[in-house]
Amino acid sequence: MADKELLLHAEQIDKRFGPTHAVNHVTLDFYKGEVHCLIGENGSGKSTFTNMLTGILPIGSGTFTLEGKEIAPRNQIDANHHGISIVVQEQGTLDGLTVAENMFLGDEDQFMKNGIKNARAMVKKAQELLDSYGFNYIKASNPIENYTFEERKLIEIVKSTWFNPKILVVDETTTALSQDGRYELFKVINRVRDQGNCVIMIDHDMDIVMSMADEISILRDGNLVGTVQKDEVNVEKLKTLMVGREMNGKYYRTDWGASLAGDIAISMKNVSVPGQLDDVSLDLHKGEILGIGGLSECGMHEVGKALFGASYDRTGSVELADGTPINDINTAIDHSIAYTSKDRDNESLLINDSISDNISLPSLRDMGRVLSGRKIREFADKYAQEMSIKMVNTDQFVMALSGGNKQKVVLARWLGKQSNILLLDSPTRGIDIKVKSDIYNLLDDMRRQGKAILIISEEIAELIGMCDRILIMKDHKIEAELKRSEDLTDTEIIKYMI
Repeated sequence: MADKELLLHAEQIDKRFGPTHAVNHVTLDFYKGEVHCLIGENGSGKSTFTNMLTGILPIGSGTFTLEGKEIAPRNQIDANHHGISIVVQEQGTLDGLTVAENMFLGDEDQFMKNGIKNARAMVKKAQELLDSYGFNYIKASNPIENYTFEERKLIEIVKSTWFNPKILVVDETTTALSQDGRYELFKVINRVRDQGNCVIMIDHDMDIVMSMADEISILRDGNLVGTVQKDEVNVEKLKTLMVGREMNGKYYRTDWGASLAGDIAISMKNVSVPGQLDDVSLDLHKGEILGIGGLSECGMHEVGKALFGASYDRTGSVELADGTPINDINTAIDHSIAYTSKDRDNESLLINDSISDNISLPSLRDMGRVLSGRKIREFADKYAQEMSIKMVNTDQFVMALSGGNKQKVVLARWLGKQSNILLLDSPTRGIDIKVKSDIYNLLDDMRRQGKAILIISEEIAELIGMCDRILIMKDHKIEAELKRSEDLTDTEIIKYMI
């Protein structure tokens, strides 16, 4: 790296959470004009390291030196003033504020005069920035709640980069975006790099890592395993460095040909949701994995909510095989239906509650009339261990977990509930390669047991590898149905999406 100029030096960075050594004396260098990827299993310390750099967490010990000056950001705003920003994995905008107010949160001084904020000037500046990124369909004056999870993530990208940061941290952001959204993110990353700044990127998708990275650093259990140049390794070598042993590369099912031997488990007939779904009908069978894919705003994410009774203003019907209507969440849960949302923190978890409470919540009525703390804890411990959640114990708050471990809590909840119909929106979002493989094996076992599984995914390889049938959505309707086949390609699927 002699031909590159050092931008940031991290010296012996260390962080503990009780007995957990999250980051163990890590020393790393980051250079101008590069994308530096941090990879590792869930709980390896990647996000903890960057959260200290960006002021989300206080530094345990060690030093960050930016352009020769030691820094210790007190919060994200302080980090921004040092020229460091982050696009977080989960939602990073605040309800109750406009788009413009979210974009300039903590940096309102530029719009203040004599103690009065010039709201019109703030909106004007925010709209100019949104337009310059090609997001002119997002209106700076609108409440942030008017926009989808993905649109809010695009707003965060603008918020994090408009001031030309020296260091941009992108923490698992690709998992929150569709293919279109990823294209926009990659454009921004390349722009930051081309301007001579540095992007620190955390991602579990090895194909994205290999396409975007200049350097790759691997963390395992809080320790730095090493740093390599992209052209020195391949995907299999990276997997081995991450998990400490050879991976067999077997992610997906090896059987081919659609399997529809089971009866219908749940049906959607002529369902519409204003602006989301337009007269959609489908059947999900016992013993099958049905996939739904499409581009951003195609309506696929609303399908899961509609089947779970969680859609607003829904028309049409959702019924079980015996004719039971599913019109609300309680009825769905009572009839053994599970649902995981793409928006994990806001719709799938009690983020400010314990792992134990999150896992046990849907199953409390199944534990008998007399509940004890010990019974609940034993139940949560069992399924937390089955999902290999990295934690201190199940009393730990979910908000302290990495994104991948949060997802494991969501899946552990429904594993414990023994649900027969599983509606899974982005089930492997933010999950490392080892656990992803474990989840695929778990879903295949459930399929063989006769459970009905719906996977909504923006990962085309996941759809091809796991599903018996794939429904492609476009403009809020089902555009095509494709059967499981060894010959099915990404190209064939994409042509129905666009």
